[in-house]
Amino acid sequence: MASDAADNHRKKRKMQKYSTPNNEVTPFRKVAFKTREDHRKQMELEEARKAGLAPAEVDEDGNEINPHIPRYMSSAPWYLNAERPSLKHQRKWKRDPNNKNCWYNRGAKTFQADKFRKGACENCGAITHTSKTCMERPRKAGAKLTGKNIAPDEKIETFELDYDGKRDPWNGYDAASYAHVIDRYEARDEARKKYLKEQQLKKLEEKNNSDDEDDEDGLKVDEAKVDESKQMDFAKVEKRVRTTGGGSTGTVRNLRIREDIAKYLLNLDVNSAHYDPKARSMRGDPLPDMDPNEKFYGGDNQNRMSGEALEFKQLNVHVWEVFDKGNDVHMQAAPSQAELLNKTYRINKEMLRSKAKEAILEKYGNAAAEDALPRELLLGQSEREVEYDRVGRVI
Repeated sequence: MASDAADNHRKKRKMQKYSTPNNEVTPFRKVAFKTREDHRKQMELEEARKAGLAPAEVDEDGNEINPHIPRYMSSAPWYLNAERPSLKHQRKWKRDPNNKNCWYNRGAKTFQADKFRKGACENCGAITHTSKTCMERPRKAGAKLTGKNIAPDEKIETFELDYDGKRDPWNGYDAASYAHVIDRYEARDEARKKYLKEQQLKKLEEKNNSDDEDDEDGLKVDEAKVDESKQMDFAKVEKRVRTTGGGSTGTVRNLRIREDIAKYLLNLDVNSAHYDPKARSMRGDPLPDMDPNEKFYGGDNQNRMSGEALEFKQLNVHVWEVFDKGNDVHMQAAPSQAELLNKTYRINKEMLRSKAKEAILEKYGNAAAEDALPRELLLGQSEREVEYDRVGRVI
C-alpha cells in the first residue's frame, strides 16, 4: 500500500509540473509517443505514397504534399502547434511590401492649416514637429502668438526595409543630382581646350614672325598633328600569341591598307548614315547623292539586299509563314528540310502560275503573238451605215 501511495504521489507531482494553472496540459504534452507498431505502419504508408499506391497527404488548404519531401522539411516545429501537416512553415511569413529602393519624399508637404492648432510648433505652426526640432528661421513672434503664416505639415513616412535595404549605402540616392558634377567637368574640359587652342595660335604667330622663310611650314601646324615617332609603329599591334612553351607576347602586323578610308569617315555630317562602333556596321548609305558609277561603298544594306543574302532572307520568311500555318519546320533545327520545302513551294507556285497563264491565253488569246490575224479581221472595214433599234437588232 505504501508503494502504491508513493507512485500516486509521484504521478501527481509530474502532472503538476507539466500543467498550467487551469489544470490544462501543455500542447506539446498532448502528443503521445508512437509505439513500434505505429511507427512501422507510418513507414509503410510513406513508402506506399512514394510508390503511388496510396493517395498523397493533404495539407490544411487541400493541396497535396509531395511524398518525396524529407520529413525534416515537411514536419513543423513544436511551437507552431500544427495539428495537420502543412508546408506553411517553409514559406516567408513576413512579406515586406516596401521595396528596398524606396526612400523618403524629401520636402513633401501635406496639409496647411489656417489657424494655430494645439500641440503644433510654436514657431512655424506645423503639427508634425515641435519648436525644439523646427528647422525654420526663428520668428520674432511665433505662429502661436500671431496665428499667421502657418507652415504646411511635412509628409511623415515610415519604411520597413529588409536586410539589404538597411545596409545599402546608395539607397535613396538620386542619380539626377550628379548632373552638376558632369557639368563642372565638361566646363573644365571646354576651358582646357580653349586654353590649348590659344597657346597653339600664340606659338604659331611667334614662329611666323621669327622666321619668314618657313611660312609654309608654320601654316601647316595643326591641332591633330601626330608625332613621327608614333606614326612609325601605327600599324604595329601587340597581342598574346599562343606557343608550345606557353603564352608569350608577340608582334602582329595589321594588314589593313591605310589608304582605304574608313566607312565612318566618308561623310562627316552628323545627320548622315548612323555608324554602330560595336558592330562596325553602317547600314545606311553615307553618300546617297554621289554618282553610283563612282561610288565604292553604298552601305551594308546594299550587301544585305542582294545576292545570296536576299535568298536566305526570303527562305527565313517562308519558314516563318509555314510554321504559323501549323507545319513543324524550323530553320535552325532542320535547314535542309526547310530549303527543300521552299524549293518545292517555288516549283509548284511557278507551275500554277504557268497553268493560269495558259488558261487565260486559251480563253482570250494573245495579242502579242507572232501569228498573223485573219484576213477578214484585217480587211473587214467598210463605210456602210448600219442602224440598230433599242433591242440591238439591225433595222
